[in-house]
Amino acid sequence: MNVISIQSQVAYGHVGNSAAVFPMQMHGIDVVAVPTTLLSNRPGYPTIRGRVLDSELVADLLRGIEERGAVDTAQMILSGYLGSADNAAVVAEFVARAKAKNPALFYCCDPVLGDRDRGLFVHVDIPPLVRDLLCPLADIITPNHFEFEWLSGAKAATIDQVLKAARAFMGRGTVVVTSAELADTPQGEIETLAVERAQAWRVRTPKLPISPNGTGDLFAALLVAARISGANTPDALVHAASAIFAVLERTAASGTEEMRIVESAEQLVHPTRRFDAIAISRS
Repeated sequence: MNVISIQSQVAYGHVGNSAAVFPMQMHGIDVVAVPTTLLSNRPGYPTIRGRVLDSELVADLLRGIEERGAVDTAQMILSGYLGSADNAAVVAEFVARAKAKNPALFYCCDPVLGDRDRGLFVHVDIPPLVRDLLCPLADIITPNHFEFEWLSGAKAATIDQVLKAARAFMGRGTVVVTSAELADTPQGEIETLAVERAQAWRVRTPKLPISPNGTGDLFAALLVAARISGANTPDALVHAASAIFAVLERTAASGTEEMRIVESAEQLVHPTRRFDAIAISRS
């Protein structure tokens, strides 16, 4: 099982490929990791070193892995934080070329754009390109609740609004909305929803008193790992939600800013606590 993962990379901490690669490897997946940034750490610390990679370098790296046969053997491309509008265009060109070369290849777009607390935290040129170039190529998108509303251009405060907006935005494939708090979400819980053309599911987990960076990157990696391992959409949703809860529970107990991914290695594959997917009957 092979995945091409195109995301940021940090030397310290767990975001981007530094959060996604190890969990996928724990599932027996051979990950071809292509960086869009090389940074000392994520933003939010007093200092940060390194830089966003030039689009010419990212394009060169992607051409290089293509020359090594990575596109031919991959089951999935996963993209995350891009760093620049030029990198977004390069990744879109690569995904289109790769899918034309390997029609069995799936693409999961994790549109890392912002969150409820900070709003958009990427350059203003990036979100329209993610919406207009990358999402139309995707078989799966994994926005958080804030990103989903921005991409779809619709308020999604109720389950009916989520279903309508998701199906209008993406006519095929799967929309997975993470960190959702809807009108009927029970107090103290948070939801993850998967919406397809004819079916939809929701998973509720306890809301923990932490909000570390990189949770979306980890979730997308776990979902991709489950899907290419043969799980259907609801089972993949259950696995990703259950495994990330295990990581966050350990992180909360440790009191650290960075997720305790390596310490949770076994839980990444076999989470002790399983949260069931509930089918949504509305059409």
